[in-house]
Amino acid sequence: MGLDPARAVSEAVDRFFAHYYQRRPVNATFTGEHAFDELLPDWSTGGLDACAAEMRALHGNLVGAHAPVESAGDYAVVPDALDAELARGFLETQSAELDSGHGVRGNPSLWTGEAIFSVIALMTREFSPFDRRVLAAAARLAAVPEFLERGRVTLSPRPLPAAWTSRALRECEGAAVLLTLGMERWTASAPLPGTHAALLLAASAVALASFDRFAQWLRSHPVAADNTTAAGPDLFDLFLERGHHCRRSRSDLEKEARAALRDAMARLQEMARERFGSWDAAQSQLAEDHPSQADYLSAFGRLWNSCRECATRNAAVTWPEWPIRYVPFPDWTRDAAAFLYYLFYRSPAPGDPYTILDYAVPALPPTGVEQHLRAWNHSVIKLNHVVHHGAIGHHVQNWHANHQTKSRIGRVAAVDCASRIGMMCGGTMAEGWACYATELMEELGFLTPLEEVSQQHSRVRFLARAVVDIGLHQGSMTFVDAVRFHREHAGMSHSAALAETTKNSMFPCTAIMYWLGTQGILDLRRDLKSRLGATFSLTHFHDELLGYGSIPVPLVARIMLDRVA
Repeated sequence: MGLDPARAVSEAVDRFFAHYYQRRPVNATFTGEHAFDELLPDWSTGGLDACAAEMRALHGNLVGAHAPVESAGDYAVVPDALDAELARGFLETQSAELDSGHGVRGNPSLWTGEAIFSVIALMTREFSPFDRRVLAAAARLAAVPEFLERGRVTLSPRPLPAAWTSRALRECEGAAVLLTLGMERWTASAPLPGTHAALLLAASAVALASFDRFAQWLRSHPVAADNTTAAGPDLFDLFLERGHHCRRSRSDLEKEARAALRDAMARLQEMARERFGSWDAAQSQLAEDHPSQADYLSAFGRLWNSCRECATRNAAVTWPEWPIRYVPFPDWTRDAAAFLYYLFYRSPAPGDPYTILDYAVPALPPTGVEQHLRAWNHSVIKLNHVVHHGAIGHHVQNWHANHQTKSRIGRVAAVDCASRIGMMCGGTMAEGWACYATELMEELGFLTPLEEVSQQHSRVRFLARAVVDIGLHQGSMTFVDAVRFHREHAGMSHSAALAETTKNSMFPCTAIMYWLGTQGILDLRRDLKSRLGATFSLTHFHDELLGYGSIPVPLVARIMLDRVA
């Protein structure tokens, strides 16, 4: 007798997850799977070839075990069919990236980021006893020299884009701070002073020397031409279709995003002029509207509570008992953070238990306090660090993703890892929901008139990201063009535009997910409300949407619409 079809699909998905964690041990740590906490990935040429072969075999298994799905609505009822489809898409996009210059074969920043955050993942979350995490960190640090030496071999055949090299070099600077001052502070924080401190500090010194050698090699390596940061339309389209499960064409999306950007920019100028005289005047008032020095840290928690009260009063979404605690950066990562992809809010690991999550923010500096407060004004705190990230946005979405049962991939796809989220398929829901949630809170009256203008500027920024993402990777916009576009259309400083364009160039079809997800949720809400009429419930809509976890909004939209057809 042959294997039961449902069991065949389930076992194929099981094998996919076993591969995912074993081949990506740092992702595993961030996800809360701790069997590989002492390891770094094998990104040698042989290791990458073996990984590619495994992915081809896994894809074949998933295709062979394919569950019968006649319409998108069936994904909600056929066991493991949804995860099998998402796993196939992940393997296809990962294989394509691995063959391109946009993965670890061509981007040095992926190597430096992976090495550094393999250790930070163990330093900043107390998922196991201190001495166990120290031993795992020491093991990873001891493996860094061989890891970075393999990086030189793997990367050597290609000239490297200057922007990616610059980012990697800056991360090497951050490593120097983390592996000296940071490690000294971390070992000093041990519950039992001296616990494995000598072992960790010795491994840190060895790793530090290897970062220095890697930096010297990068400075001497040939620089690629500007247009090598373009992934090309074929790769972009694959990511769009199989990563985000979007069926719309790139050209249609570009046309719509450009039109929406023009409208959003005009609306921003109109709102600023009518309410404050000009956008410059509004920006000045935004900076001036900041907490006092004494109220700085408490402002975060107070606004978080106000956001929850407003959402609960309006029955917007089921809000879990999962509080946030806003705290200063840990002493051991504080000074290195500015050099790294260091997130204030990092998604909780689905595999680790939590009662309260620490949200890290910079402490007030010893000098320049007023400048810091103007940058961290009430609008920035409320819109970015409360609504978008720590409250109804990412945090509430992460709880729903972690506790739903429709998709195992939906639990882990949007976990923040070393340089990006674990799986592209989680992006439109994670970022789309967080941006949509900010629009929702504006709709519910939570924002002041000044904050509404700031929120309109946020719309402009994520639309500009979408336009740049498409233009840069289809080759109609150069890297320099993209920097200029961010400055002229989103009002970014040159340094911010350069950093944003660098991220856009490193990860094709990623910046678009903010707009793609937000607009997808808005369109789905409109369509369901039209179909359901008086029976439409905002709470039910949001809970069902979030109940699929971190999977593509376009796919969820098809599932939900098919179910009410």
